[in-house]
Amino acid sequence: MEQSIRTLIVDDEPYSRYELKHLLEAYPSIIIVGEAESGESGVMKAIQLQPDVVILDVEMPRMNGMMAAKALMELKKAPLVVFATAYPQFAAEAFRYDAIDYLLKPFDEEQLQETIERIERKLSTIKDKYLGRSAGKLAIESDGEIYYLEPKDLLYIVRDDKLTKLITRSGEFETKTPLKDLESRLLGYGFFRIHKSFLVNLEHVTRLSPWFNGAYQLQIEGRKELLSVSRNYVKGLRTKLEI
Repeated sequence: MEQSIRTLIVDDEPYSRYELKHLLEAYPSIIIVGEAESGESGVMKAIQLQPDVVILDVEMPRMNGMMAAKALMELKKAPLVVFATAYPQFAAEAFRYDAIDYLLKPFDEEQLQETIERIERKLSTIKDKYLGRSAGKLAIESDGEIYYLEPKDLLYIVRDDKLTKLITRSGEFETKTPLKDLESRLLGYGFFRIHKSFLVNLEHVTRLSPWFNGAYQLQIEGRKELLSVSRNYVKGLRTKLEI
């Protein structure tokens, strides 16, 4: 399943931030949760936003990338760190700070793809260790009751205002649990995010139809409604469905 990777970009050069954001748009799993133009503000935003990954420029005034990485390592929920710089001589030192990778400027698309794949593998390993794949049923709280649902019986999940609706073969459930939390708990069960508000069970997809502006509509087994597939997720979905 495609993960949602909360990413913070820290670079004192606006153009570098813009270029990196543009390149990362090609990856549906990457969600840019914030930007910072200094090491100090990067650490503060990491505390506030709790990203999974921080992409850090090395050469910044006052608190440089190495100093910021050291501060990030001391956080209760330390993010993965990727260093980005035009100076390859910093590479050896970067890995002293447990950096998962080191990107050279100007950014190379092939290298960036390898970095994203490395991040996905690392986060998947961390989540598997934390959550376990043997959890079996999905426990949710709805209307003061705890329900235990079989993931295979879930058709899709949708976030609607402040509630999350779980659509199953036998009925619907509402919970306050955020969609991203359920997405993490359903890793390994064949679910895929098709839109910021929709998570679907790929086992129950029956039809995928072109809509407009590169978007698609998807139909789920036993349901009449059509679900919107954002164009940012189309490529990943088609890959998952082996189209």
